[in-house]
Amino acid sequence: MCGIGGILALSPAAAAPEPESLTRMIAALRHRGPDEAGLYRDARCGLAHARLSIIDLATGQQPLANEDGTVWVSFNGEIFNYVELRAELVADGHRFATRSDTEVIVHGFEQWGEEAFARFNGQFAVALWDARAERLVLARDHMGVRPLHICLHGGRLYFASEVKAIFAAEPSIPRALDGRALQETFTYWCPLPPRTPFAGVEELPPGHVRTYDARGVRERAFWTPRFDEQPRPLEDSVREVSAALEQATSLRMLRADVPVGSYLSGGLDSSLVAALAHAVKGRGLQTFSLRFADPEYDETEFQRLMVRHLGSEHHDIVVSRRDIAEVFPRVVWHAERPMLRTAPAPLFLLSSLVQRSGIKVVLTGEGADEVFAGYDLFREAKVRRFWSRQPGSKRRPRLLERLYPYLARSPVAQRAMARQFFGRGLEGADGPVFSHEMRWQGAAALQRLFSAETRSALPPTGPIEELIASLPAEFGRWAPLARDQYLEMRTLLAGYLLNTQGDRMLMAHSVEGRFPFLDRHVVELASTLPAGHKLRGLDEKHVLKRAARGLVPPAILARKKQPYRAPDALAFTDGCGWAEEALSERAVREAGAFDPSMVARLWSKCQAQREGQLSNADNMALVGVLSTQLLWESFVRRFTVPAVEVPLRTRVDRLQRKAG
Repeated sequence: MCGIGGILALSPAAAAPEPESLTRMIAALRHRGPDEAGLYRDARCGLAHARLSIIDLATGQQPLANEDGTVWVSFNGEIFNYVELRAELVADGHRFATRSDTEVIVHGFEQWGEEAFARFNGQFAVALWDARAERLVLARDHMGVRPLHICLHGGRLYFASEVKAIFAAEPSIPRALDGRALQETFTYWCPLPPRTPFAGVEELPPGHVRTYDARGVRERAFWTPRFDEQPRPLEDSVREVSAALEQATSLRMLRADVPVGSYLSGGLDSSLVAALAHAVKGRGLQTFSLRFADPEYDETEFQRLMVRHLGSEHHDIVVSRRDIAEVFPRVVWHAERPMLRTAPAPLFLLSSLVQRSGIKVVLTGEGADEVFAGYDLFREAKVRRFWSRQPGSKRRPRLLERLYPYLARSPVAQRAMARQFFGRGLEGADGPVFSHEMRWQGAAALQRLFSAETRSALPPTGPIEELIASLPAEFGRWAPLARDQYLEMRTLLAGYLLNTQGDRMLMAHSVEGRFPFLDRHVVELASTLPAGHKLRGLDEKHVLKRAARGLVPPAILARKKQPYRAPDALAFTDGCGWAEEALSERAVREAGAFDPSMVARLWSKCQAQREGQLSNADNMALVGVLSTQLLWESFVRRFTVPAVEVPLRTRVDRLQRKAG
């Protein structure tokens, strides 16, 4: 796992990338790769790399080249099937100088061109420079586990794992928040690639490859989610899922030259991953858990049950509201985007615990709910579609009472209110975004906080209409559950879950996360399963529960779904000085995104509320405003390049005719 960056002069007449700019990029990414640093530079392209050593600790330095030094790569992530691909490439005559998965990328590109990325089973962001053809190739893994950002400025292309490295490379790049991205955040919870929170900065979409050369710029998808149900007996599905998850977990445990630990939340997903990891590792598996001072969010009972079941070497940390408030500014700095939940903050603290325990790699259960239909949102959509066929029924809406049991202010707590709330829009049950439209509209209602200037700059077409227009041609032929899963993957998985709760919080403390449920073969297998094997009646992740029998204690298999959550707005209302300043009339007016008077009313309302009285909408609104204000303060108003010493182990500077 690493941080990558680089600069491309878009024409031969443009000035070559300066080594000082590349070094500043590395300095801004040192949290992603503290072990080594390197750069490559020629008249057109410069590559920068900050390395976290996981595979081939001795000889896997980057940037790395092919045999004759004409194809160079800076790579963030892992290619888990690199051993098999390497054997194939060696048989075709390629010579390898290292044991690293990185070298498979350069030889694979030589052998298969851009088709190589479709052959990789991994989590990766790749910047590859073909010096012979003067061609830059950028690629991102199929699910968007690893980030890759792009910016055009002054006749140059800047690219990096994180936006802060782009801003560090060239101080003259304009820094401003993007209003449409803010609108998408207050709809989907995150901007959708290629849009980012920053005007002029793009994010390469998951599963895409983009090429820059003399012919111009080309981009295409080498992988996209596709759903093609193939009827089969349930027991066959259970066996196939079990085998695929065992293989995915084994690859992520064994293909590392450092110890691999596992997160353990107490839910089904992380418990199954930890059990499969234990089957590979045996004794000595280290597990890590979050506990909460607030009982509403705490899962200690089930975590300890699983620890006893495994006999793992366990570590945990108890997180309070004050802890969340103290680290939240650093969380936003690493996430580089506004957020409507505080959930990333405890994960930031957990990765710090992992780092202090001497572990560089952890497995997590992210992706299971998207891939195997685990969210209550999927169950809600199924109930509402069933209800829509007999909208006057008294019995059908009673099924709603089985949803959201974990919420203190559950929308199904009062039967009459639940009928009114969930009964909205039933006439559109056949619409393309029926499953998500209520959630998106609820978040979009918070846009009332936007300033007049923000609203006036927005395009006439809304984010939901824009998304509908971009859906794949085959979307309408998929089963309802498949459509619902696609929307969840497209809008929330990469942009929110894998970014703010995954890559950024882990890499903030130089920890690599690995996600067996997002293994390419697991995802592709799940997309062929009959809908009823994933959501059987209202039993979510049914096939996964069957696969976990005998590996996970029955009490965990039987427990009601409780998604990971953390205390939100009330974390900031008890004497949090930086929050007072960020929400002051002066700061809100200067940032310009929100209406100062409306923010003041929201802040007063949240401060006046007692435990359990704050609505879900007000929680999201306050966290969204606070995180946006922090983002503006850190990246727009007073961005500074981190002062970090960068010893370069690998330096290839063809302009100065130096090598080392």
